[in-house]
Amino acid sequence: MAISILIFLSLLLIFLSHFPSSHAEPFIGVNYGQVADNLPPPSETAKLLQSTSIQKVRLYGADPAIIKALAGTGVGIVIGAANGEVPSLAADPNAATQWINSNVLPFYPASKIILITVGNEVLMTNDPNLVNQLLPAMQNVQKALEAASLGGKIKVSTVHAMSVLGNSEPPSAGSFSPGYQTGLKGILQFLSDTGSPFTINPYPFFAYQSDPRPETLAFCLFQSNPGRPDSNTGIKYMNMFDAQVDAVHSALKSMGFEKVEIVVAETGWASRGDPNEVGPSVDNAKAYNGNLIAHLRSMVGTPLMPGKSVDTYIFALYDENLKPGPSSERAFGLFKTDLSMAYDIGLAKSSGSSGNSSSQPPSGKVTSMGWCVARKGATDEQLQASLDWACGQGIDCGPIQPGGACFEPNNVASHAAFAMNMYFQKSPKSATDCDFSKTATITSQNPSYNSCVYPGGGAGSAGVMNKYVRSDKSERKKNGAVEPKVSSCLSFLLVFMFLILHVNM
Repeated sequence: MAISILIFLSLLLIFLSHFPSSHAEPFIGVNYGQVADNLPPPSETAKLLQSTSIQKVRLYGADPAIIKALAGTGVGIVIGAANGEVPSLAADPNAATQWINSNVLPFYPASKIILITVGNEVLMTNDPNLVNQLLPAMQNVQKALEAASLGGKIKVSTVHAMSVLGNSEPPSAGSFSPGYQTGLKGILQFLSDTGSPFTINPYPFFAYQSDPRPETLAFCLFQSNPGRPDSNTGIKYMNMFDAQVDAVHSALKSMGFEKVEIVVAETGWASRGDPNEVGPSVDNAKAYNGNLIAHLRSMVGTPLMPGKSVDTYIFALYDENLKPGPSSERAFGLFKTDLSMAYDIGLAKSSGSSGNSSSQPPSGKVTSMGWCVARKGATDEQLQASLDWACGQGIDCGPIQPGGACFEPNNVASHAAFAMNMYFQKSPKSATDCDFSKTATITSQNPSYNSCVYPGGGAGSAGVMNKYVRSDKSERKKNGAVEPKVSSCLSFLLVFMFLILHVNM
């Protein structure tokens, strides 16, 4: 009897693993800096994070109060060993053991520590002694984790600035600077051997500051732009983030480490700055971070790494009022220290970020103009840009997130059609509101299908199958076979359990 039940439970777990949680967005993280004297208590921050779709937090140290406050929340935690700790960690394995004993073991697994970053942008210090000590420090921390039976459960890495690249344009020609390649080779081998990520800090914000043209701003903010073709591959890049991440991918490939995972440890946009600074503003910060999140949620990936969103930590949770430098350095916060939003980018679970599969029409009068859908002939790159922009305007893109009613079929055309129509229905609904740089058009045919409802069109409109869906059956065909509905699979498993129990009585 016990064996039969165990068999059933195993089958049930396998079954459930194929269906993502509608609230799971593990690729969205945030940096939690503490160079400030006005931050709310860690317990309040933990509650704030639980009210959002943020799934991971990166700390620059290992503050025990914060780590403890996040216990039981399910939020993944990245903790860091400071640059000043690298020499001792490298010189003495016992120091690494003590570091793990102090900063990990008292909290894990209640506090979900997932990654330890040893040093921050160490290669950029150009301190040869510190650079040479980095890999031994990482190795000793890894050995200390393994001694505590945590090897593989918690990864070890180090964070790099984008300036570690010697070439990043075009993305396919990305390569590391020759001066850093010797030091990187051992680190990359370590990451490959341990299954740890290569963590880096791409900032389109700084790219725009060095090239402040209007077309560059649109390219950096995921807004409508002509795109930038890669002369080697012919791929047209529609945003700077993808171009930067793919340049890192190409650099890893050039060193023989194409399979090492990339994690974006920092990226963000300042909401204010000094009069002589180019780019900081609330509108630009909202556009970049909101469109970045929409892009990640689309699950399209990058041109060289399609179909999976890169884990991305947005800088930062709060403004840090004690940071030195220009005013922009103190103005990257997504939230104010009174826990209110600095600006809304759809992170609240009650907003489109929640993965809510409800497709109720947004507020505003629905007219009989029809529905706004993708125009025939629009490329995936153009539609992706329109999708990112639409979802960054405060509409509910939850239904096209994993687990949502409109997530399948999982392709750019279908997701863009839904997002563009949601924006159109929220707008005053003139024909110009369904343009999206010539990638959209109005149709009188209802594109709704199955449980995916496209609002609009007025009463009495005939429902037809969405032309972007490749099957007109409720069971999506996959590799020539019909994929059964979830309810049918669950029913089968329940019957199977009944038979097992009956036989063993």
